[in-house]
Amino acid sequence: MSTHTSKPNAAAILSEDSRTKIDAWIAKYPEDQKQSAVMGALTVVQEFNGGWLTTELMDAVADYLDMPPIAVYEVATFYSMYELEPVGENKLCICTNISCMLRGSDEIVEHLNKKLGIQLGETTEDNKFTLKEVECLGACGGAPMMQVEDKYHENLTPDKIDKIIEQLQN
Repeated sequence: MSTHTSKPNAAAILSEDSRTKIDAWIAKYPEDQKQSAVMGALTVVQEFNGGWLTTELMDAVADYLDMPPIAVYEVATFYSMYELEPVGENKLCICTNISCMLRGSDEIVEHLNKKLGIQLGETTEDNKFTLKEVECLGACGGAPMMQVEDKYHENLTPDKIDKIIEQLQN
């Protein structure tokens, strides 16, 4: 009797829907370069997993794309859009890079800290909001700004923040 245990393969871990979406990403690249779809694949599995990646899911992506797991981990830990721990229902990504900082992102962060009762990197007790500090999101002309899901909120003020939070709570 063997005591060897193998990891489940990607097909056993990834849902059929997620594999279909990953396949659409793979189709965008030359046949021999399907590893190029790693960012799209991670985005897909993160969405299917409630907004965060487990090691098991990253291993499944590596298996599905025929690449070493460490290469997938490197991508997942480098880019700020990937989460390795559970996040709240609404992830508020606050840019604190130079343009936003010069236009008052520190005050926006302070306002959010007080309003939500949490600091950057934390999630509210009701799991409704996570505050995340991110590097440049490429909207310097609208600084200070934040991203919520796929929507950018620019030229932020405390009043604008209050309206955004109110909308997200409904």
